[in-house]
Amino acid sequence: MSKKENNEKPSKLRVIPLGGLEQIGMNITALEYGDSIIVVDCGLAFPQDEMLGIDLVVPDVTYLKDHADKVKGFFITHGHEDHIGSIPYVLRDVPAPLYATKLTLAIIDIKLKEHGLSKSVKKKVVKYGQMINVGDFRVEFIRVNHSISDSAAFAITCPVGTVVFTGDFKVDYTPVLGTPIDLTRFGELGKKGVLAMFCDSTNVMRPGFTMSEKTVGRTFDNIFAENTGHRIIVATFASNVDRVQQIITCAAKYGRKVMLEGRSMLNVMTAAQELGYIQIPDNIMISIEQIKSYRPEDTVLITTGSQGESMAALSRIAASIHKRVSISPDDVVIISSTPIPGNEKSVSKVINELTQQGAKVIYQDTHVSGHACQEEIKLLYTLIKPKYAIPVHGEYRHLAAHAELAKSVGIDKDNIFILHSGDVLEFSENEAKIVDHITLHEVLVDGLGVGDVGNAVLRDRRELSESGLVIVSLAMGKGTNIVLAGPEINSRGFVYMRESEEKIEEAREVVEATLSKLLSKQKVDRNKLKNEIRDALSDHFWKTMKREPVILPIIMEVE
Repeated sequence: MSKKENNEKPSKLRVIPLGGLEQIGMNITALEYGDSIIVVDCGLAFPQDEMLGIDLVVPDVTYLKDHADKVKGFFITHGHEDHIGSIPYVLRDVPAPLYATKLTLAIIDIKLKEHGLSKSVKKKVVKYGQMINVGDFRVEFIRVNHSISDSAAFAITCPVGTVVFTGDFKVDYTPVLGTPIDLTRFGELGKKGVLAMFCDSTNVMRPGFTMSEKTVGRTFDNIFAENTGHRIIVATFASNVDRVQQIITCAAKYGRKVMLEGRSMLNVMTAAQELGYIQIPDNIMISIEQIKSYRPEDTVLITTGSQGESMAALSRIAASIHKRVSISPDDVVIISSTPIPGNEKSVSKVINELTQQGAKVIYQDTHVSGHACQEEIKLLYTLIKPKYAIPVHGEYRHLAAHAELAKSVGIDKDNIFILHSGDVLEFSENEAKIVDHITLHEVLVDGLGVGDVGNAVLRDRRELSESGLVIVSLAMGKGTNIVLAGPEINSRGFVYMRESEEKIEEAREVVEATLSKLLSKQKVDRNKLKNEIRDALSDHFWKTMKREPVILPIIMEVE
């Protein structure tokens, strides 16, 4: 008996972005129909400046944990950190199979091995055009171009209809490796009917078309030709296999040896070479340990750190703390990337440090984006003809600009949804609407700790970083009002102790006066004593120095 005959309402498709909206990074979206949930991507975000000491930010997947029995699989569009970086953290709590193309899965597997999860996670390599049936969903992988090989878009079909997730994409008719984006398949989907498209918004504010990756190869060739007497250092994303391929091709043409530096660079290139995604001529590669065995002008160093990351190889080289590589005035350094929003200061710092050491730094026209500009996005809308448009992958300004672009190609303004992470967008065959919102919290990774640092800890870190710390320590007899030792006062980040003896002595006198006043009574609660010391010192420092350090009284009881 059919659902209609049984007077049951058909299930609706619920799409829940758990990250990736109003920010660059942490892309993860859940699709739910009936008793089935699939997840598109599982990325991380890098910490903002105020997140002191935080290494990574991963999505809040409480909703997936609460419905773990429904989760049928994770489908990954490509191998960039903002789409795969949280997989080791999330799959611990939400075990489900992974589906991705060959290179993407190889990069993911490197992460899983580092976290001891490789053998416990079920993984399946998917080819373009292949259909994967899981629960109530059918997922088709469609070839797209991006700044990493093996990128895919998804056509996801359930009884309500078909939705398309473009992933990160651009239209490149002359890719370095592989074939162009499968526009034919997008057109076929458009003819059959597409319910909604969730489309990349990163470059939506740029007019025209994104240039082909091969244009960077011509730029590199010119730089190599003009600098035959100099060592060349190139910093780029480890995952940009096509970019590294072009650098190696230029090095071979001009008779240079190539070194790779940076753990992620070595890992990704090893995987890419094993799978045939990069062609390396014989006898061109040397290890970083062999750097002194060759003349500088006969070498090329390809390294990580194009975003100014403090611990990446290029930053350590620029700061003169790298163990094997130091900058000389004859070096030419190419930074082959555009700063991710928020990284501009870090990149400028590295460029300044390199320039101060005499290196020639080239950072213009050495990169093309992996994301579609306005005309490419319009082309996809024209082919796919979705009923609903949902801009994704971008800050709010990107999403708003994308909404205007969607209107310009004929999408009804009532059928365009600018979502917030946590919104629940529900589709039926006849309508779409936001029906709920799930509260999400940023999950912070600090070392081996995941989620154990929250807003309170960050607030304390900010206060310590801005104001410094004053520690007041004393020993008292247990159950008595007798001070056996102290008070001793120490400072970290507030004043320099050796040059502030007079200020420290004044503070000690304030504490002694407070103790004398309070301990004259019969019984003093230790917590009250700490609070009084804290208040007295706080008033003193503000009156005398106009500063408000964090004050930490420590009272030890001695029997």
